[in-house]
Amino acid sequence: MRIKAVILHLESTLIQTELGDTGAIRAEIGCPADMSTLDYIRGLSNGADKDRALAALDDCERKAAANAEPAAGAEAVARYFEKKKLPVAIISGGSPAFVQKMLAKLAFINQPQLGPVLGREDLLVRPQAADPVGLAAARMAVSLQHVLAVAGDAMLLEGARNKGATTVLIDPSAPAGNDAVDGHIRISHLEKLIPLARLGIPLPAGKLPNDLLREFLNQFMFDDPSIIINPGVGEDTAAVDVEPEEVLVLKSDPITFATDSIGQYAVLINANDIATSGAKPRWLLTTLLFPSGVTPSEISQVIEELKVFCGKWDITLCGGHTEITDAVTRPVLTGMMAGTVRRSRLIDKRNMAPGDRVLLTKGVAVEGTAIIAREFGNRLRRLGIKPSEIDSGRRFLDDISIITEARIAAASKTTSAMHDVTEGGLATALEELSIAGGHRIKINMDTIPVYAQTAKICQLLDIDPLGLIGSGSLLVCCRKEGCNELMSMIGKAGVEVTCIGEVLAPGRGITAEKNNQPAPWPQFETDEITRLF
Repeated sequence: MRIKAVILHLESTLIQTELGDTGAIRAEIGCPADMSTLDYIRGLSNGADKDRALAALDDCERKAAANAEPAAGAEAVARYFEKKKLPVAIISGGSPAFVQKMLAKLAFINQPQLGPVLGREDLLVRPQAADPVGLAAARMAVSLQHVLAVAGDAMLLEGARNKGATTVLIDPSAPAGNDAVDGHIRISHLEKLIPLARLGIPLPAGKLPNDLLREFLNQFMFDDPSIIINPGVGEDTAAVDVEPEEVLVLKSDPITFATDSIGQYAVLINANDIATSGAKPRWLLTTLLFPSGVTPSEISQVIEELKVFCGKWDITLCGGHTEITDAVTRPVLTGMMAGTVRRSRLIDKRNMAPGDRVLLTKGVAVEGTAIIAREFGNRLRRLGIKPSEIDSGRRFLDDISIITEARIAAASKTTSAMHDVTEGGLATALEELSIAGGHRIKINMDTIPVYAQTAKICQLLDIDPLGLIGSGSLLVCCRKEGCNELMSMIGKAGVEVTCIGEVLAPGRGITAEKNNQPAPWPQFETDEITRLF
């Protein structure tokens, strides 16, 4: 489903009322049990009968309005839709006076967010073929295929469901896990609408949010005994036992932010993750998707980059697929890489322990700095950055490999975990490392290295370098007693390294301090670079 608007039935979703026995009301006005009262009234040809039926409804509403109040969860649902910028329409079988009284009780609904409000008068004069939800959707100029309609009466939803709307039936007897009845999704409480609606709201560019990733992965059964490291939040590779003393490490990653040098990105981003497991990157398969209108020379350039950087790191490009398609508007390259390592040398993040030191190589946002300099050079020039500074930022691309320092760390018996910084920057990478390793982490924010070029670019573009894509930086956890020696070995290889924190007790999350005072650890729903695209 893809949701662009929400339509709610006022009486059975947002408002808690005592409307009395609807069966008795139907009996009083002569309405069949399988027909809505408004449909019945619309069909009455005798004016006196119609007036009597409407008067009965008015009397019922007056009694109900006296004690009406917002339904449980109504405010949370309204504020969620407001946050997601989803317009909300309301349909009601009530008179204009009743509807206004009820809306007054729902002051938490933001008026700009509120779409059309259709009451009894609108529904009685609607065209014969138009169902209430369809009429509201037409007023909003939204296709029913993109509507989420919610009511406590299945008859109100029937027509919309038949025309492609996602329909949700509020039913207190629904099971805890929700279910479906006659094509309607059935939930027991209004609050359950939030996680359900989220599935139909388009995601921003970037990684799939960790909570959704965890939810989706929990549907799989990982009972193959040869799988050593299963998919999970913070786990960038899979480890498969191929021989008693040999482990196959697998990785797949797409290149979507960059258009320049995507062949180089594809090799190094995938090889980086393989290296963090202690393995040697060995085999690469690539899927290359190019937009219509691409020239052979442009494709040749990407393939040349793949050849050069595979050769540099002794990686074999052993297969793949190349396609020109209107499914993409710019080149997209997905790499799948495999590497091997002795089981005894496999780096498993679960080995981290309290007291381990947390090291960071180079500085934050190496890749982000390179992408911005390469993709947004004109914007940077307009902001006053010198061409020489932009060229310096472009050269950060030469440093997005962490294979050198990962090999050094993997050879050290004191290394307990490694994790490379990618989308979401250092802030997200440390959160992922904490989750995968099962321990809390303490970070001294004053020690986090930020290059001068990165700081200047981020300041001018109003983005946070801690949330900016950061391939090129490696997080290493190592035992306290081996920290200085490991840092010295990495430094001798020409790679800058800084101790930025330590591992705490088992748990999840980051504890941060700045200027010797507790500080909030930043969180980013999407990578900061997406704000530029």
